[in-house]
Amino acid sequence: MTSNLQASVDRAPTEIHAGFIPLTDCAPLVVAKELGFDAAHGIRLQLHKEISWANIRDKAEAGLLDCAIMLAPMPLASTLGLGGRPPVPMIAAMATSLNGNAITVSRALYEDMTEADPANASAGGIASAISLARVVEKRRAAGEEALTLGMVYPFSSHNYDLRYWLASAGVDPDNDINLVVVPPPLIAGSLKSGRIDGFCVGEPWNSVAVCEGSGVIVATKAELWAASPEKVLGMRADFANNNPDDVQRLIGALSDACAWLDDPTNRPVAAEILSRIDYVGIPLDILYMALSNTLMRPAEHRSSDTIIFSKNGANFPWVSHATWMLTQIIRWGQMRAPFDITAVARAVYRADLYGAAMSGKTNATAHSSDSKTEGDGMFFGNDVFDPNEPIAYLQTLPMRDMRVDLAAFNAARS
Repeated sequence: MTSNLQASVDRAPTEIHAGFIPLTDCAPLVVAKELGFDAAHGIRLQLHKEISWANIRDKAEAGLLDCAIMLAPMPLASTLGLGGRPPVPMIAAMATSLNGNAITVSRALYEDMTEADPANASAGGIASAISLARVVEKRRAAGEEALTLGMVYPFSSHNYDLRYWLASAGVDPDNDINLVVVPPPLIAGSLKSGRIDGFCVGEPWNSVAVCEGSGVIVATKAELWAASPEKVLGMRADFANNNPDDVQRLIGALSDACAWLDDPTNRPVAAEILSRIDYVGIPLDILYMALSNTLMRPAEHRSSDTIIFSKNGANFPWVSHATWMLTQIIRWGQMRAPFDITAVARAVYRADLYGAAMSGKTNATAHSSDSKTEGDGMFFGNDVFDPNEPIAYLQTLPMRDMRVDLAAFNAARS
């Protein structure tokens, strides 16, 4: 296989159809095509811009897309057949970015949060949820309508991060507020029009809301969980099985693009490319905010590692990340029929495939395990997640769907 990869110049490049949503973290695909990392690895990327994650899911499951930059939980959800759909085995061949999201509220809601609890509102991060909880309680006592918050897809880190943030302050995301799905390109406009009171979305749409004067960023994903999973290179399992050489080439091309993107001197160029109408299509100065860690926030906040593409082994598809996402699927009752959590995580998040593709490459990072514990103050406050004990972890959480039989899930583990 290695000799075939090295012989890229001796073969016609394979055309690979790849989908993306107009977000800052679509950059690895875009840069790979625009700067020729695809051609250098013997493939030709044909990019397809989609407006919603449901479009990405439908076209990937149907085979109309060979692959896509997907939400990290999406291949897991398709494999399990969630959302009332038949199961379609999918894999995550690599991670393409970490962090990148934020929670933004309307200016009116931020003013209410500041009035109700100024210390926590100004603290940002996980603490800001406490000030929102005070507003929720005040509105309930006054008989006012519940707040409506938007997220991009039911099986997304946006949904799980937003729910975790709310639940940490005692706000039940299924009963105390209204949670609605809004595609990323439409979410800032929904806030501006008053259809929603806040949202969790990837950049640049938080910054768009801030620049339009309608929103205030109260927490970034990096503040909730440092270096947390966000986007992956997802594809049908049968495509990966039938095209192993091309998948290795694709991993190589995107890994090189990610390494290029994590060089700060390249990020102004990346912003210019992404600003083109074929890609994200908004002013490059707004796009550059996340890329340069200069999000517009209340004065006391300074963002760091707003989005990570490559450094510190960011492209490794951690099985423990998949395990955590499966715990959230269980926590919120999206899957009640027991399944083997570890087996599904390992079948979908293909650390072995990524390791084989990156073997011997200078930008590869070796790991002695495909799982790691999360915690030490950088994981949703003081929480700790041990991927070897997912059910025990779920039992520690103060809020979850009590209709789920955790003992049955524990028994299903091999």
